[in-house]
Amino acid sequence: MEEFRLQKFLAHSGVASRRAAEEIIASGRVFVNGKRANDPSLKVTVKDKVTVDGKTVTVTRTKTYIIMNKPLGVLSSASDDRGRQCVVDLVKLDNVRLYPVGRLDYDTQGIILLTDDGDFMQRVTHPKYEMAKTYEALVKGEPSEDDLSRLRQGVELEDGMTLPAKADVVRFKGPNAVVKIEIREGRNRQVRRMLDAIGFPVLKLKRTAIGGLGIGDLRVGAWRNMKHRDFEDLFGKQEAKKLKFG
Repeated sequence: MEEFRLQKFLAHSGVASRRAAEEIIASGRVFVNGKRANDPSLKVTVKDKVTVDGKTVTVTRTKTYIIMNKPLGVLSSASDDRGRQCVVDLVKLDNVRLYPVGRLDYDTQGIILLTDDGDFMQRVTHPKYEMAKTYEALVKGEPSEDDLSRLRQGVELEDGMTLPAKADVVRFKGPNAVVKIEIREGRNRQVRRMLDAIGFPVLKLKRTAIGGLGIGDLRVGAWRNMKHRDFEDLFGKQEAKKLKFG
């Protein structure tokens, strides 16, 4: 019978990425056969009873990968103690425990991925991969080329200098402009803070792509299962072939 390290078991069950699974184990929230487990390298099998926060988790062989156009006013989380609507509430699937891949602000619309595959989540969200995220921001005013060059060079925020971004004005709306901006970090409300820092506050924000995977014509609030082509768009054809997700 196949054995898994506890850390990998949690990742494969969709609880969290391997890195986050280590933190969950260290916090004392994981039990194996009724005993608290503190060692991420502990070997377990599918016959062992593994629980996180009292809920049983199991390794599933068939993984689920979903692309969604998140509406405004929906949390990019699996649950909320205040009863607010979460992205997983919009997906009706039996016997699948999904988690959002990374975050998208409550007041931001656009593409978000959901999965029960912790390894996929790790590959998309870990900072070392610098996965690009593309946004369209309606800003107050009309940034000049000098303003945009500040974004392209990196902006000093309260938590440090950002990586250089790609930024261009793509159209105008009356006295305001729509800025297309691509970043390779995942700081809290980063796009809004970057544009604030150069003097152009965001009026409306939409994430249009993750890597090369765009939202396409998916309507707001809708979702679909990812296809083979989506993985190629996300990672690139050669990398997708090597990773073998989906």
